[in-house]
Amino acid sequence: MSTAAVTARPGAVLADLLPATRVRDLALVVGGAALTGIAAQIAVPVPGSPVPVTGQTFAALLVGTAFGARRGFLSLALYALVGMAGAPVFQAGTSGPGGASFGYVIGMLLAATAVGALARRGGDRSVLRTAGTMAVGSAVIYAVGVPYLMAATGMDLSAALAAGVVPFLIGDALKAALAMGALPTAWKLVGRKG
Repeated sequence: MSTAAVTARPGAVLADLLPATRVRDLALVVGGAALTGIAAQIAVPVPGSPVPVTGQTFAALLVGTAFGARRGFLSLALYALVGMAGAPVFQAGTSGPGGASFGYVIGMLLAATAVGALARRGGDRSVLRTAGTMAVGSAVIYAVGVPYLMAATGMDLSAALAAGVVPFLIGDALKAALAMGALPTAWKLVGRKG
């Protein structure tokens, strides 16, 4: 299958540009989980919050968008299962299903699925669509992470928002800006090669 045929096909994501095999899909799923685990090691503590700023949210959204909903979900599910089994792949080398930030891991799994579905509908083809796709992904992460943070710490909603959302908004904007530049540019480069 030529690159031109793949880029013209509606519903394609970047990973679909690679020859379709089970080995490709397995490599993408394992690679996406590994990328997320590596990015989680970039962790900066936030004063007053049990949740650090990490690279794992960007990795999760990038994996979902580039791989599509199914492979994005499987990548983040593998990442979560490996971490829950005790491998030190969560933020700053932690593991296990507990902790105040585990809800964000669950949220990332759902967000990778959501942004992957949006990417199949062209959500990564232009700067504005990519911005919207990243905003949806971030909202999904917070929609799961904040209630979990409240349950794990006993915080009320305003305290959880102050500790689990507000300190991360600038970082989310920067991550979205990176994605807004990278994903549409990748599609343009692929289109030129086709």
